[in-house]
Amino acid sequence: MTKAIVGIIGGSGVYALPGLEDIREEWVATPWGEASDALHFGRIGSTEAVFLPRHGRGHKLSPSGINYRANIDALKRAGVTDIVSVSACGSFKPELYPGLFVLVDQFIDRTFARQSSFFGNGCVAHVSMAHPVAPLLQGRIAAAAATENIASVKGGTYVCMEGPQFSSLAESLAYQAAGCDVIGMTAMPEAKLAREAEMSYATVAMVTDFDCWHPEHDNVDVASVIKVVEANAGNAARLLARLLRDFPAMHEACPIGSDRALDYAILTAPAARDPALLKKLEAILRRTNTL
Repeated sequence: MTKAIVGIIGGSGVYALPGLEDIREEWVATPWGEASDALHFGRIGSTEAVFLPRHGRGHKLSPSGINYRANIDALKRAGVTDIVSVSACGSFKPELYPGLFVLVDQFIDRTFARQSSFFGNGCVAHVSMAHPVAPLLQGRIAAAAATENIASVKGGTYVCMEGPQFSSLAESLAYQAAGCDVIGMTAMPEAKLAREAEMSYATVAMVTDFDCWHPEHDNVDVASVIKVVEANAGNAARLLARLLRDFPAMHEACPIGSDRALDYAILTAPAARDPALLKKLEAILRRTNTL
């Protein structure tokens, strides 16, 4: 069995992990470029955690400018087994109100300007994304929210748009009509890359607004988003602290196989694999006998 190390990726307004003890910072080099920030290593209770602010301290990176591959690779090199992504989102349903935490389990990827895979020419791989969220990890987040009396909903579909602009009214109405639940700008390709890296992944989507479809609410803007995020910072900190304090010491095998996603994914014949790309994939392929 593998020791559990939990990676926390903080989104807009979440630039630190309160309660993290024995902190040390380290910039982790990756062959994909520079991660968003230094990794913050520490622990809460007996659980080791690694925190990474997705946009960097000071929010210097746009959703399209984040090096998602470097972030996931750095976390893999740090020994992370489970990733909890925290991000702001807009809601398409009146019952998913600002301040609610939505533990989504599906994604629709509408991004187009991002590198979405570690693999490519020279080593082709196709992983399953039918169920992108690790159910045991999602269940532990839901249990932590319940224990702390934090309002949350388990399940939902997250539309990831390219941004950085917010939705047009036509887009917002179309996603709502399609039955989507929330919209954000950062879950993709993050979830895809975590699957390729064979790490369990789950998202805490913090509702900050009603996008622009709701006739009784103002259109979304940055000030309103940050206001709600800051108001819920305490809940986010309590949720993560409870999750980490109650986390099992050893990584639990994922029932949907996210920690063995590459078992049958690589198609390129061994003799045809590009040595330079394989070198870059060294951390991603660290599990024995992947190739």
